[in-house]
Amino acid sequence: MSTAAVLTPDVEKKIIEKWNSNPMLKPRISKVTVNIGVGAETDRLPKALKVLEELTGAKPVPRRAKKTIKDFNIRKGENIAAIVTLRGDKARNFLRKVFETLGYRLKASYFDDYGNVSVGIKEHIHMPGVRYDPEIGVFGMDVAITIERPGYRIVRRKRCRKRRIPRRHRVNKLEAMVFLKNEFGVEIVGE
Repeated sequence: MSTAAVLTPDVEKKIIEKWNSNPMLKPRISKVTVNIGVGAETDRLPKALKVLEELTGAKPVPRRAKKTIKDFNIRKGENIAAIVTLRGDKARNFLRKVFETLGYRLKASYFDDYGNVSVGIKEHIHMPGVRYDPEIGVFGMDVAITIERPGYRIVRRKRCRKRRIPRRHRVNKLEAMVFLKNEFGVEIVGE
């Protein structure tokens, strides 16, 4: 039985009623992380950084390899990817472009059990407003959406000790689906 089949109008209505009864239960987008992997350090990395900056409007950061992989000619400490983290309005605007690229359809398998969503885009030139530039080429990217409820920062805080969040206050798969459906008009399809 697929998870999309479990997301019935009754279940969706119960979830929305729960959110309306207590504003601390309504999820929100914490961050959107966009990653472009280029493999071994080549002349493609500066181009990937430029593409990410054009798409997101934020300054990307190169990422280093954590270990050596001889088969792929990757050495530990070598820059192999570009990453940018978006929050707030920048994240929402970028997500609208991503969902338009995907046709406002997400598979249920893109969601994990903790309310996070990961999507892959094969070619950045499919995004609205982007034109092909032969100087830069074509890049694929990974987009990870982190959804959490208000109050989740107590897990990461430095002052007053870190605390645990009970399971009932964490966002689950169904709630993430309902949130994206209501917030962005995304349709959830089966596997």
